[in-house]
Amino acid sequence: MKDKILTGISTLMLIIPWTILYLRTFPWALEAPWAGRIISYYAVFMVLSGIFTLLAYNKGRVQNTLMKLCLVFNCVYCVVGTVVLAQIYL
Repeated sequence: MKDKILTGISTLMLIIPWTILYLRTFPWALEAPWAGRIISYYAVFMVLSGIFTLLAYNKGRVQNTLMKLCLVFNCVYCVVGTVVLAQIYL
């Protein structure tokens, strides 16, 4: 049961960053204060989802096929989110 819950959470975390494409269609999401905040929030979420999936895979011993795919993609998200945050705040 723990395996299915952690895999489901990791899969959901894989889909959520793509909602920024819909959110950025609104005019208020493109204006100065909100644009930076939205991108920062999504980048932080991507970093946290990569860390969560890595911990669930290693410490939680959830090592099924879907979790392996989530691990790869969420770790890529984690790296991309870290780069985006570094570009914004450094």
